[in-house]
Amino acid sequence: MVAGVGGGNCSQTSAGRLFRSHVLARLSQYEHTGHVSGRDVTVESPDADHRQPVADRATKDRCGVVFVLTLVLVVFVIAAPNADWSRGVALAIESAALVFALATARERKQVRRRNALVVGAVLVALILGVATGVLSRQLTAAVIAVVTAAVPVVIAEGVVRLLRERGVIVQAVAGALAIYLSIGLVFAWVISFVSHVDSAPYFAQHSSVTEGDRVYFSFTVLTTTGFGDFSPATPAGHALAVMEMLTGQLYLVTVIGLLIGNFGGGRKTT
Repeated sequence: MVAGVGGGNCSQTSAGRLFRSHVLARLSQYEHTGHVSGRDVTVESPDADHRQPVADRATKDRCGVVFVLTLVLVVFVIAAPNADWSRGVALAIESAALVFALATARERKQVRRRNALVVGAVLVALILGVATGVLSRQLTAAVIAVVTAAVPVVIAEGVVRLLRERGVIVQAVAGALAIYLSIGLVFAWVISFVSHVDSAPYFAQHSSVTEGDRVYFSFTVLTTTGFGDFSPATPAGHALAVMEMLTGQLYLVTVIGLLIGNFGGGRKTT
């Protein structure tokens, strides 16, 4: 038993010596001739870690997490009562998605940490202001719209990088769907802002609506479902509805259509 252990140690030592000798020989040849003869050879340590880089894994994972948080936000806003605390919770969920996206961006660790801490501190103050009713309804809608719009901006680069490096994979599709859901939410909060600024009722059928009603209406427009229970009554509402319908259809036909059509195809090689 002892001999077996000793033999294993000797084999590892011999392998290490051969590895060092090979590298030194290559370096010596390069120093004298300026190049290494023969075919290009990549020399790696026996202990080299071939696992996927942490930054790549974080970029992939954040698309799925952001998609789940955005989907939870859509369901929550539609189901929650129309109150200050529910708007504060909605902003908190959206803020969590934004901070997570910033913290897992492919930047230097110090930059990621600084961005996440600064933005997180500002968002905590805004969440408290919204939840306690300190901020007006107009300002609340504007703040949530800006935070929601920032999420797809942050994750878009990671989605494009995933498509270039690994092709159409599940996480890339999740990132694209998160952007699609964010578009519907942004329009909903813009509708909320316009409704609070304009004295005329935004909808023809209802004079008093909740944030959930606006999110519900936004996604019926985005998907061009059009149930008919809500329809805009003002010129600004008509313009927003047309813009949202065009945005939703173009996004589905181009981005989502191409992703689903090439799902699982992998990265193209030349």
